[in-house]
Amino acid sequence: MKKTEQEWQQQLTAEQFRVTRQKGTEYPFTGALLHNKSTGSYLCICCQSELFSSETKFDSGCGWPSFSDAIAGRVRYERDLTHGMDRTEILCAQCDAHLGHVFDDGPAPTGQRYCVNSVSLSFEPKP
Repeated sequence: MKKTEQEWQQQLTAEQFRVTRQKGTEYPFTGALLHNKSTGSYLCICCQSELFSSETKFDSGCGWPSFSDAIAGRVRYERDLTHGMDRTEILCAQCDAHLGHVFDDGPAPTGQRYCVNSVSLSFEPKP
C-alpha cells in the first residue's frame, strides 16, 4: 500500500502520523489501548490490517501495549540502530507503518515482547 506523505497526513491525526510514518514513539503509560482487556483484534491504524490478537496481549509494565506474538505474516522486521541502541523494529507488512519494537524478554512460549505504540493501532472487539 503506497500513499504520499500528504495522503497519510490527511488520513491520520498528527500524533498517528508522527509515530507511524516518521518512526516516532508515544509517551509511555499514555496510550488508549494500554489497559484494554477486551477480547478482539488489534489492527494497523493506517491500513486496518489485523496485526495482533487479544489472546497474546499481556501487561509487561513497560508503558506500551505488549504482545507475545504477532499474526503470522502481518508484521515485518528491520534492524534499528537509532538512539545508540541495537533493536528490532516492527512494521506493518502491508503499509510499512512503524509499530514499535520487539524484544527477547517476553513470556513463554515465544519469549517475545512486541512493544507497540498504542496510537499505531485500532481495536476491533470480538462479537
